[in-house]
Amino acid sequence: MKVINSSRKVQIPENVTVDVKGRFVKVTGPRGTLSKTFDHASVDINLVGKKELTVDLWFGNRKQIACIKTITSIIENMITGVTKGYEYKMRFVYAHFPINVAITDNGRVVEIRNFFGEKIVRRIELLEGITCYRNEKAKDEIVLTGNSLELLSQSCATIQLKSAIKYKDVRKFLDGIYVSERNVLESN
Repeated sequence: MKVINSSRKVQIPENVTVDVKGRFVKVTGPRGTLSKTFDHASVDINLVGKKELTVDLWFGNRKQIACIKTITSIIENMITGVTKGYEYKMRFVYAHFPINVAITDNGRVVEIRNFFGEKIVRRIELLEGITCYRNEKAKDEIVLTGNSLELLSQSCATIQLKSAIKYKDVRKFLDGIYVSERNVLESN
């Protein structure tokens, strides 16, 4: 059954500006600028004044209506990213061979050495806008920070997949680098 009109609203804080051109949304705040295109969804994205953004869908079925919540959540995450920022903490897990992680290129490249006793160096270049540093308070922990939640979580997933053990029983061999915490950087 099709619903005639479905819409959701996103509130825009005072220190954030949102530009909408068709289905292209650009969010600018004190920490930087994020942009995303929603061309895959047939929705109307409009600014109502300076403080509100609406996402409308006309004659949509159940799956298309679900896209409205996804799009508004992505825009809210972009607003949170340019005002506060995101932080992921990753811990090293090993049973025998200690994992050595080197952060090079001003926090843009992560190199994993001595993983499971192997001699090869796994080199992961982080996505644009994501930086990494060692946590001095905790042993065997790195912290990744950035404004874009999508790029940050994708960088963490890449690190976790590069440090996965293949061809062994995953119930027994749990070595790897895993996400331990997810936080918003600055709380108001």
